[in-house]
Amino acid sequence: MFRDAGHLPKLRDTPPDPTQLPRQRRGRTPQMHGRYPDYDVLENARHWDETTREVVLARVNEVPPVRFFAPEEAEVLRLFLDVALAQDAEPRIPVLEMVDARLFTGETDGYRYDDMPEDGETWRRLARQLRADGFDRLADREEYVRALHDGEHAWEGLNAERAWSVVMRYALSAFYSHPWAWNEIGFGGPAYPRGYMRMGVGDHRGREPHEGAEAFERDPVQDS
Repeated sequence: MFRDAGHLPKLRDTPPDPTQLPRQRRGRTPQMHGRYPDYDVLENARHWDETTREVVLARVNEVPPVRFFAPEEAEVLRLFLDVALAQDAEPRIPVLEMVDARLFTGETDGYRYDDMPEDGETWRRLARQLRADGFDRLADREEYVRALHDGEHAWEGLNAERAWSVVMRYALSAFYSHPWAWNEIGFGGPAYPRGYMRMGVGDHRGREPHEGAEAFERDPVQDS
């Protein structure tokens, strides 16, 4: 069933259905489906140095409380992020909480657009706009998010296209820093102190010994 790659962009006419991928059998992924069903990056934790291990495991075991966003802001932003990141069912990576923790402590990227407010204020204004547009009541939230991605929204007092860029930079950084996302993409995790062996360009010797095996044989890079 998973030897072909019909779910890939060039081979399908509709959005991908994650349930067409194998059910995760080891470890966790968002929604418990993925291309690497027998892979759990946390099984490599014993090879990481103590500081790295503590940082990574905390992302799984110590979900931070929401302290920056007000309850009504958090509610609508959570809905928005679920759609934007296609987290349609549990388990979900706690992206909102991870973004909230950064903004609460003032951990920004150190730069911003000259016509945009501070990043935290951009998030708050997005929340206000989502609430004003009734995002929580929309029948087709995916279409709303698609239009925002495509720059089709015109908002007073906030550049919608740049707001999308700011919030998705935070959201994707949080999502792909989490071990469940690493399981989903087959990432081998931190390289220190073990390191990686497959360093050459065009190295076709295969994956690292500790990396997961895909559930079908087609190369997604070539196929897409």
